Amino acid sequence: MMNQLAPPLSLLLLFFFLSTTTTTQAQTPAQPPAPSGPPNITRILEKAGQFVIFLRLMGTTQEANQLNNQLNNSNNGMTIFAPSDSAFSSLQAGTLNSLSDEQKVELVQFHVVPTFLSTSQFQTVSNPLRTQAGDNREGQFPLNVTTSGNQVNISTGVVNTTVVNTIFTDNQIAVYQVDKVLLPLSIFGPQTPAEAPAPVTTKKKKAAADAPSSDDGDSSGGVGLAVNVMVVVMFIGVGVYAAFVL
Repeated sequence: MMNQLAPPLSLLLLFFFLSTTTTTQAQTPAQPPAPSGPPNITRILEKAGQFVIFLRLMGTTQEANQLNNQLNNSNNGMTIFAPSDSAFSSLQAGTLNSLSDEQKVELVQFHVVPTFLSTSQFQTVSNPLRTQAGDNREGQFPLNVTTSGNQVNISTGVVNTTVVNTIFTDNQIAVYQVDKVLLPLSIFGPQTPAEAPAPVTTKKKKAAADAPSSDDGDSSGGVGLAVNVMVVVMFIGVGVYAAFVL
């Protein structure tokens, strides 16, 4: 009796196991990989939560869109030194408002290096770094980076600051927090005074100096002419006198 029931029971258990496995696999299909893409600078800084002024400056100058587009179309990566709100608050009142639109763009670009730099690469970079602002010659937009142990120091020729925190980093973009706004020399450095224009009277004075004076040959020529006239008059007088006498 038991031997007759054993095969059907085994088949029933096997059928139940296969049905359960099939149902479980149908309910949990394999998930596709998440789409990959370059990070968004604005979202990174917004998530950090203490870069409101820098974000506003990037927005009004349209540099946020420019930098995000650059990340999408470049393999060089990017490094950003982001000043916190407290760094901006330490500036003299009215500093940002005194800048022209072009200078505001240059200020944002001065905080961006158009290549990816990890913290270890700061020890071997060549100074001055060329920033997004362009010209790194002395008196323009030089940015010098030095290290002391694990500390990264930055100098612009106007301010000296340090990297105080790594906000975000991967193989494409690195965002570092700095405790001061990076002020470039070309905008905030001592301005070379413009040369004073030459006096207008200089040429007149020179012309007067070159002109012959009253003591030159022209005056002597005038005296000679007067003497000759006197001689002619004398001869005429003598002739008239002789005519009357004779």
